Amino acid sequence: MLKHLFAAASLSLVMSSTALAQGASPPSAAPKAEAPRQARNVIVFLADAGGVPSVNAASLLGYGEPLKLHIQKWPNLGLSETSPVDQFVSDSANGMSSIMTGVKTRNGVISQSPAAVRGKVDGAPTKTLLEYAEQRGLRTGVVTSEPITDATPAATYAHSNDREKWGEIFQQAFSPRFGDGVDVMFGAGRRKIGEQLAARGSGFDQLAKAHDRPIYAQLEDASQANTRPVVVADQIDVRAAALRALDLLQSSPKGYLLVIEWDAHTDDPRKGLQNIVDLDKLIAEIEGRVDLKDTLLLFTADHSFGLQVDGGRRGEPVLEGYDAWKAAGKDEDVVRLKNVMVNRSHTGEEVVALATGAGAERVRGYFPNTHLFQIMMDAWGWKPDAAN
Repeated sequence: MLKHLFAAASLSLVMSSTALAQGASPPSAAPKAEAPRQARNVIVFLADAGGVPSVNAASLLGYGEPLKLHIQKWPNLGLSETSPVDQFVSDSANGMSSIMTGVKTRNGVISQSPAAVRGKVDGAPTKTLLEYAEQRGLRTGVVTSEPITDATPAATYAHSNDREKWGEIFQQAFSPRFGDGVDVMFGAGRRKIGEQLAARGSGFDQLAKAHDRPIYAQLEDASQANTRPVVVADQIDVRAAALRALDLLQSSPKGYLLVIEWDAHTDDPRKGLQNIVDLDKLIAEIEGRVDLKDTLLLFTADHSFGLQVDGGRRGEPVLEGYDAWKAAGKDEDVVRLKNVMVNRSHTGEEVVALATGAGAERVRGYFPNTHLFQIMMDAWGWKPDAAN
């Protein structure tokens, strides 16, 4: 039997060789992989401290089941490593600076090289994704639930050796290194930013007058005719602010970058997890308003947080015992509910990166968080400066 099989195989090879020699066409090659689509627009959704355990728990809180968040249906998934250059656990300053510049730095440092010594010595400014976009004539926007000068939003447009220098950071938004600076800025922190500006001999009114750019105290105050509004409020409605920013940026003839941050720290587990649920709903809404053929949507976190789901059953609230804990008013380092434990600190494990749209296929595998910068640059088809 084997003898006959070998004979048949040999005859087949001879016939194939003869046919090719006589000019027959070879078997058709496998189809080429489709080239990645180039992005015109990029939207970054940043859940501050929204690590993998928190994303999972948010689905349980919002829907009573795992894998029910909108982002958990996105096709492209990777795990992003967040450490600074000298430690294992990141803060928001290093975490977001790494994503925005492609350069890891030190905790507490905003978009400067690792040569920086927090509060003492400047490192070289590392060029941010927003600055690349401004240099190329795209429109840009930053929306945050937190102070507009806090570490995560600040890392998009400013450079400082200390994340606490809010007065210095805010003023940089009005003296950009590239383009005309952030076009749309919506965030909180008005009281503290105002105090730090005053300590530097400035203020909201002085800045607004010097740069002919009003700084509104509420989103509702911002004139609809103003295409480059700045809002520094006491609190911000993230959904309303994000949709307003998107409407303004979508008119850009060259494209846009929009960064939306929503706090997901689970010091208060219900508040932090509900923020992830609400951010996820906003993401679904925004996805319905953009064209994924030319827009990259990216969800990630700057670092993880010490939350774990270690119990529970279907039909039972994942945060059972929360109301009693809240009423007790205990300020403890560890929150112990029936099904959830929270160690109220940042943690060092990788965070999820999820993507859809133009260039999303580049998000896969394990990688340092600096790779997210390269993914977005590649989606636009841009090359980083040699100095970066």
